[in-house]
Amino acid sequence: MTPQFPNFEPIKLKDREIVRDIVWRYQSQTSEWTFTNLYIWRDYYGFQWSLYKDWLVVLSTISSQGIHCLQPIGPPSRIKIVRMILQWLIEEKGAVFPRIERADERLISEIKNTKGFRIEATENHYDYVYRSDDLIHLSGRKYHNKKNHINKFLRSYEFEYMPLDGKSVDDCIRVAEEWCKMRRCEEDMSLVGEGEAVRNALNHFDALKISGGAILIDDKIEAFTLGELLNTDTAVIHIEKTDPTIPALYTMINQQFCENQWSDIQYINREQDLGVPGLRRAKRSYYPCRLVKKYRIF
Repeated sequence: MTPQFPNFEPIKLKDREIVRDIVWRYQSQTSEWTFTNLYIWRDYYGFQWSLYKDWLVVLSTISSQGIHCLQPIGPPSRIKIVRMILQWLIEEKGAVFPRIERADERLISEIKNTKGFRIEATENHYDYVYRSDDLIHLSGRKYHNKKNHINKFLRSYEFEYMPLDGKSVDDCIRVAEEWCKMRRCEEDMSLVGEGEAVRNALNHFDALKISGGAILIDDKIEAFTLGELLNTDTAVIHIEKTDPTIPALYTMINQQFCENQWSDIQYINREQDLGVPGLRRAKRSYYPCRLVKKYRIF
């Protein structure tokens, strides 16, 4: 049975087709809206889902982050359902700070002239979008350092790129766990949550029907990445992990995945920086063609 608002259920693999169909018809520009993303982060955010008429509603139930909803996904106009969700969060869930997170500009354009809503930009969640040709060819002076990194890597290592399949899961989990040991993930709950999301994606690689690529050095996987189509002209990169002791490996796996998997797709969404300074510098160093803005509604 499909849960009908106000009843919610945890997101499960069996829900993939119905949730994906609604999300795909919406053609989101923001990275949250794939079934994969909702599923692999379901425990960290406590995601549950429900349908209200033509709209998908996703609830985040983790009390430490304050119970809230993501934007309702479906046709315009969403003024009434946004108002209903905010009121329901207060009256039925006792939310201290009732709000809708990760709202896109499409929703904001629907409600911005309506009284009773407050809207604020959430810059740390803006997505970085790049032209795939830029990430593949790294042409021009602005990418000079990236090309140098790749050339140095090529002089130092012989490598093989391969598309991932379910048989590579254990080797990729090893890479992710070694990365976590070096970064002391156990001391940072957000990294613990990310580690769980990575394992969810890898352990259910075939069922989620996502794409992946890996770099092998001496016949051993040392880097891997996972992604899928976000909309008809954009791919989203969910996960990217490497052995951090090998210089330029992040640059290499990024370039190789785009070239081998996404050369016929116009744009690549590499998700947000979460306000982490090092991550922000890394994402800006690839010179995004645009940022996809997100907002909070309360």
